[in-house]
Amino acid sequence: MKRIAIALAGSVVLASCSADPVGTQVEDSAERNAALEEVLAHERRNDDRARDEFRHPAETLAFFQVEPDHTVIEYAPGGGWYSRILAPYLAENGRYFAVSFPPEAAAPLGEEFVERVRGFGESFSGEQSEALGLPPEKVPFYYTNAIPEDLNGAVDRVLMIRMMHNLIRWGVADSEIEALVKTLKPGGLFGVVQHRAKPDAPEDYVDGNKGYLTQDDLIAFFEGKGLELVDTSEINANPKDTADYEDGVWTLPPSYAKGDEDRGTYAAIGESDRMTLLFRKAE
Repeated sequence: MKRIAIALAGSVVLASCSADPVGTQVEDSAERNAALEEVLAHERRNDDRARDEFRHPAETLAFFQVEPDHTVIEYAPGGGWYSRILAPYLAENGRYFAVSFPPEAAAPLGEEFVERVRGFGESFSGEQSEALGLPPEKVPFYYTNAIPEDLNGAVDRVLMIRMMHNLIRWGVADSEIEALVKTLKPGGLFGVVQHRAKPDAPEDYVDGNKGYLTQDDLIAFFEGKGLELVDTSEINANPKDTADYEDGVWTLPPSYAKGDEDRGTYAAIGESDRMTLLFRKAE
C-alpha cells in the first residue's frame, strides 16, 4: 500500500507538471491574440480597416505563425498597410525590418520610377516612425543588397504580400528571394500572399505583367530555392475573381484601372483572388 501511495503521489506531481506547459501555452496564445487585436483596433488604422475584409490580417498573420517576440522582415512594404500592423505588434518584444528591392531593380520601369524607389527608401523609416509614434530604429528600412550581415540567419519570419509578380517581370526574382532566404533562421518560415491565376491561364498571362501567377508555378519556384511547402490557405481567396482581365489585376479594386467603366461590376467582385502559402527553411 505504501508503494501504491508513493506511486499515486508521483503521478499527481507528474500530472501537475505536465499541465503547466499547456496552461502556459493557452495563456501565451491569449496574450498574443489580445496584443494583435489591440493593434488592429487602434485608431491609426481607421483608414486601413476598410480593406480588412479582403486582406484578413489577423487570420493571415496567424497562418504565418507570427509571434510578438519574433524578428520579422516585411518585404516591399509599399504604402505601409501591413507595416502599421507589424511594427507596433513587434515593437515591445520583437524586431521589425522593412526590406525592399534596390532602386536599380526597377530599371525596366524607367528612371522616374527608379527615383521614386530611391525616395521611398530614404523616407520610409521617418514617415512610419511619425505615423506610428515609434522611434525610427523600430521601423528600419534596408535594400536587399544592403541587409546587415548580423540579420542573416537571424530572422524568424519573412513576409511577402502581393509582390512576386513584380520581381518576376523585372527579372530579379532569383536574386531577391535568395537574399531573403539567407536571412531566415534554420526552421524559419517564409509567408507569401499573391494574386492567383487560373491553373490553365496562358503563359503570356502569368509572366508577371498582369499581376497574376499560378499557384503551382509559385510553389515550384520557392521549392527551387530550397524551401519546403508547409501549408496553403484559402484565407485570402475570392472565387468571384475571374483573373482574365485585359488590364490585369489592376482592373479590380482598389486600383480600378478602367476608371468608371464597369466600376460597379468590379466593385461587386472585390479585390483579387489570392493564394496564401507558407514555406520553411530546412533545419
